Amino acid sequence: MALVLCTGVDEILIRTRQLLLEGAGHKVIPATGQLQLIRACEENQFDVAVVGQVITKPEKQRILSLIREHCPEARVLELFTPSTGRWLPDADDWLEVPGQIPSEFVERVSMLAR
Repeated sequence: MALVLCTGVDEILIRTRQLLLEGAGHKVIPATGQLQLIRACEENQFDVAVVGQVITKPEKQRILSLIREHCPEARVLELFTPSTGRWLPDADDWLEVPGQIPSEFVERVSMLAR
C-alpha cells in the first residue's frame, strides 16, 4: 500500500483517481491548492505524488517545485494529454492520458511506490 498525494484543479478527475487507487489498496490524499499541498506534505510522508493533466505549465512547474521542497521523498508521476505533451522533465515518470484515466494509472503508481 502506498500513500499518494493527488494534485490538480479538476475535483472530479481527482476523485476518480482517488477511487481507482483506493480500490487497489492505496491511501490517497487530494490537494487542489498550494496551501492544501503544503499542509498535506507537512502531515504525511508520501510515496507518490500525482500531478494532474488539467493544469497549466507554470502551475505544474510550481506544484513540482512545492512537492520537491515539502515532500522530497515522494516520486512524482506527471499526467499529460496528447495535445500538451510532457511539461515536467524532472518528474520521475509520465503517463499520457486521454479524457479518462486508463488502468495503467494504478500500475504506474504502484511501480513508483516500490
